[in-house]
Formats: sequence, structure tokens, C-alpha cells
Amino acid sequence: MDRGRFAEPLKLRGVEIANRVWMSPMCQYSAGQDGVPTNWHRVHYGSRAVGGAGMIMVESTAVGPRHRTTPNDLGIWSAEQVAGHRMLAAQIKELGSVAAVQLNSAGRKSSHRQPWVQSGQNSAVPVQGGGWLPLAPSARAFGKLTTPVEMTAADIDGVVSAFVAATVNAHHAGYDVVEIHAAHGYMLHQFLSPVSNARQDEHGGPLESRMRLPLRVAKAVREAFPPEKPVFVRMTATGWIEGGISLDEAKVFAQRLGRLGIDLLDVTSGALAADAPPPNRKGLNLDFAESLKEAAGIAVAPVGQMADPDLLRTVFETSSVDAVIVGRALLLDPYYALRLAGGRPKEYWPSQYHRAL
Repeated sequence: MDRGRFAEPLKLRGVEIANRVWMSPMCQYSAGQDGVPTNWHRVHYGSRAVGGAGMIMVESTAVGPRHRTTPNDLGIWSAEQVAGHRMLAAQIKELGSVAAVQLNSAGRKSSHRQPWVQSGQNSAVPVQGGGWLPLAPSARAFGKLTTPVEMTAADIDGVVSAFVAATVNAHHAGYDVVEIHAAHGYMLHQFLSPVSNARQDEHGGPLESRMRLPLRVAKAVREAFPPEKPVFVRMTATGWIEGGISLDEAKVFAQRLGRLGIDLLDVTSGALAADAPPPNRKGLNLDFAESLKEAAGIAVAPVGQMADPDLLRTVFETSSVDAVIVGRALLLDPYYALRLAGGRPKEYWPSQYHRAL
């Protein structure tokens, strides 16, 4: 494809990202019980940085032990974890990419097995087997997972504190960007959606109440991260489920995030319920991202089914989105971003590979 807008840098606050194709945070479920990044993570993310992605978003990283999806998730709540992330972030930046990390609390999608073990996300890890009781806005289970404990006011305050501590740790680890995960059926999305939030207090009912915790987290994270570094939010445009979040509600949420100083919306949809997958459609969230950009007036980047080079050519030629976030294509090919660029490869592929070109 014509390098054109693909190759244009994007500056957000004090961070300049070299191009507009970024790596989506995709869990590897490959940490030990300590949640520390391993050699797998360093090779996995390092190769994608060499492969030309302008930003490497390190996978969904838990803000505390009870906030993990599996016992093998990365964490960022301990000094040992921060030391491991510091090595990982430094490597990503040394290899030419911007180092970012996604911060998450899994809520009711917590304490399940790795995807390749038994039924994966639908296989609960019981407490007696090394699991834990999930926390969630309401005692409504996700699929066949353990029914969560409805959160108290103290639990809700604890979530905000955990995100703040994780944000500070991410800065100390050297990450240039943090992203708050408020989509894909995880805790903050659970609070936003009436399907998973049946609370009768100030955190349930109308949209203003359901947004309360996600907005508290966004405000607290923005205030805790240095002002020269951007904060993203991964948000859902729709749940693809009856009674879930509507696009009109998503626009309101996006506007409020913009007012809090959030720098970019990572736009996705679906995954709130086990029986409500998103449609299989190229560029699924592209139109949603354009709508949310118009509503909120801040940068956006769609994710989900964005691998087709012809689609991306059209996006960079005609769309108002600011970047694209690519997932599975980068799992299959670490050099996807370099191959996508086309043109004269010796001008931008690493010199060490020129003999193959």
C-alpha cells in the first residue's frame, strides 16, 4: 500500500508515535504465578517492535491479584513485576516502538483457565484449585464461570486505588502510554452495561450512575500519570446484546472521557456475554470509531477485524480515524506492519534483513 498516512507520525501530548498501525493488547497467559514478564513476553513483544508497529500495547495487565483473568496473567502491583516490566518497556523502546500497557480488572470474567486448557474462558478455576472469588457489580456469572461476589462500596474504592497504583507503577516501569480497559465484558464494562449491572445504589440504574466507577477510574488514572504522557481508554460502542450499551450511550461516555483529559479512544464492541459474540465482519468497529470521534472530539483508533490490507488502504485514504489497532494479524506475523507498508522496503526494514529483500 502507499505508505502515505500510514507512515505519518501521531503526537499525543509529549509522545510521538512513528506510524498509525499499532499492536493490540492480546493476552499471552504465559506468566508464572508471580505475574512477572518472562522471556516469552520479551521475545513476543520485541519481535513486533522490530516488525514496525508504531506502538506496542502490552497485553491486559492485572491491577491486583483478584483482578486477573487467569493465574497466568501479567500483573503490575508488585515491585518484582515492575522490575520485569521495566526490562520489557525498555526493550520495546530500544527496538523503535512506543511502549504502552493496558491496565485491567477482570470482574466476573476472572479466575478461568488458559484458552488452550479444557474449555478455556468457560472453565472456572475453583478456589481449592488456586482460583479466587471474582468481584463484580452484581452476582451474575459469565457463562459457566464462578458466580462473582457483588462489590461493596469499599471494594469499589479499592478498584480505583488499584488502578492508581498500577498507573504509577506503569510510569516507573517506563511505559509511554497507559490504557484503561473498559470493554470486552471486563469489570468497568460490567458496570456500564445493564446486562451485568443490576445494582440499586448509586452505581446502577441510569447511565449516569453506571458510568460513575469507569469515570472515577479514568479521572484518577489521568491525574496519576504524568501530564506529558497520554492515557487511552478501550471502550465498547455496543454490546451486540439486547439490553446492552447503545451507541448513543457510548457517545455520552466518550464525551465525558474527553472532558477528563483522555487522549484516545480504542474503540471495540461486544464480548460482554458468553452467548453474544460480535459479528464476523471486516472493519467491524470502524464506523463506530468515526461516530465516537465526532461525538467526543478526541482521537480514536478502531480494533477488531482490521487485518485486511485493502481495508486498511481504504481507512488511511478516506477515514477520519487517527490510527488502527491490529490484533490477530500480528500474532500470525510479527512483521505484518512492515509488509503492509509496501513501497521501497530497504528504506524502512531493519538493515540486518536487507540481504533478504
